[in-house]
Amino acid sequence: MKTHVRKKQTRNHGRGMGTCGTGARKNKRKSGNKGGCGMSGTGKRADHKKTLMTKLYGHSYFGKQGVTSRGTRRDIRQRINLLQIGANLQGFIKKGICKKTEKGYEINLKKYKILSEGTVNEKMFINAIGASKQAIKKVKAAGGEIIIPEIKVMKTPLVENGRKAMKRKAEEAKLKGSETKKE
Repeated sequence: MKTHVRKKQTRNHGRGMGTCGTGARKNKRKSGNKGGCGMSGTGKRADHKKTLMTKLYGHSYFGKQGVTSRGTRRDIRQRINLLQIGANLQGFIKKGICKKTEKGYEINLKKYKILSEGTVNEKMFINAIGASKQAIKKVKAAGGEIIIPEIKVMKTPLVENGRKAMKRKAEEAKLKGSETKKE
C-alpha cells in the first residue's frame, strides 16, 4: 500500500518559523505595527484609534466639557428646603440625623445650605453650612434657630523679594537717617 507523504516544507508550515503567526518578522518588532502603545493615537486630530475611544468612552471623550478656571471652585454644598425638612423629620430621626428634645428638633445638616421654600410648623435647631436670609427669618419666627459656623478668613502677609524691596528699604533707611540729623 502506497501512502502519500507531504514534503517537510509543507508539514512545518508555521512551526518553528519564529514569527508566531504575525507574518514577517518586521511586523512584530515594536509598537508601530499596533498604532502605538496604550492611548497613543486617540487625540483630537488622530484618527486610527478614534473608533475605539468612542466605543469605550462615548462621544464625550472628544471636545471641551464645561468652563473651569483656576480661581473658581465648584460649590459643593447641597441644598434643602424647609418644606423637605418638615416633611422628612421622622425619616431624619430614624437615620440619626435628627433628635427630638424638650426645646424642639435638633437637626444636623452640616453639608447642606437651607433654603426658604415652605412653612415651618415646628421648633427646629438646625446645624448647617449656610442658609438664606428668608429661611433664617422663618425658623426664628417659629421659635427655632439655624446655626451656621463662622468662616475664618486668613490673610497672608505681603512678601516682597528682589530689587524693589531692596530699593524701598534703602529709601526708608535714608529717610530715617535724614530725620535723625534734623533733630
